[in-house]
Amino acid sequence: MHNNDDDGNIVQIEDIERSVDKTLHYDFDGKITELEGCQLKADLDLKSLGDFIEVKGNVSGVVTLECDRCLNKFDYELDFDIDETFAKHSLYDEYSQELELKSGQFITDLDGAKEINIYDLLYQSVILNLPNKKVCGINNCNEGLFVSDEDMKVHDSRMDVFKTIQIENK
Repeated sequence: MHNNDDDGNIVQIEDIERSVDKTLHYDFDGKITELEGCQLKADLDLKSLGDFIEVKGNVSGVVTLECDRCLNKFDYELDFDIDETFAKHSLYDEYSQELELKSGQFITDLDGAKEINIYDLLYQSVILNLPNKKVCGINNCNEGLFVSDEDMKVHDSRMDVFKTIQIENK
């Protein structure tokens, strides 16, 4: 299945159930319009596990971010794996099947919905895989710190008292 339009981003659960080995392959190649400069390629497999749907695959691409230090925009390379589990029915229901969760794994409740929106899944996955500190340089931002050297030279006379403190070496 390939992404061509908005409807192409929706996968019907019954299509997964009817597929060979109850596994449906999905390729996404497009933009996430809510995120500036976000162009993605995703190679996903959706598999029915009884009461659950498992979505696994790789996502790669680029998104434009703003540096937290110098406020310049820069391209950030994305490359991460998706391993999501969706519950077909409400999580409050009794399941006829148990599922072993891995550390850090979550289950998304479809609450009886008959489809999975791949676009929403990709959008949320990109957001969760963005760095906490967005810095444009490989090791450090080219522009340095927020505060310039001139700003650091401001004299505050209230701090003069600390210049008279002597520390004893023992």
